[in-house]
Amino acid sequence: MAGRGKLIAVMGDEDTVTGFLLGGIGELDKHRRPNFLVVEKETSLAEIEETFRCVGEGAWEGTGRAGEGSGGVSEVPGGSVRFAGGFLAREDVGMILISQALAEQIRPAVAAHARALPAVLEIPSKDHPYDPARDSVLRRARGLFAPDELR
Repeated sequence: MAGRGKLIAVMGDEDTVTGFLLGGIGELDKHRRPNFLVVEKETSLAEIEETFRCVGEGAWEGTGRAGEGSGGVSEVPGGSVRFAGGFLAREDVGMILISQALAEQIRPAVAAHARALPAVLEIPSKDHPYDPARDSVLRRARGLFAPDELR
């Protein structure tokens, strides 16, 4: 994707994702995969992790979230739409915003991500305030500097 901008992907509860979509970050790639995931009570932990990860398949709850079409997108029973690869595998995604409460649920997958792109940033949600002590990305960034450099 040289010469083109990268997308911001967002994963979180309905209010958080809707706010970012209203801000204009919603996009579909050439395979009609969206750059967002609305996590509801019915969304399984496996679906959340698969959507985030590089390998395997990801899932989008409900019909119309990912759109229809070919190119790695297929419908599965129950109205979900599956696609090959998650946000980490997509070359068009440069940053993943994930609510901290959601990141806690898939902490091993978030902590295992060590590449610079896409950058993973944990954000607060309406029901869960941001806690810097639980942010694995912030902990890694603090490890790059000596304590006296941060003053």
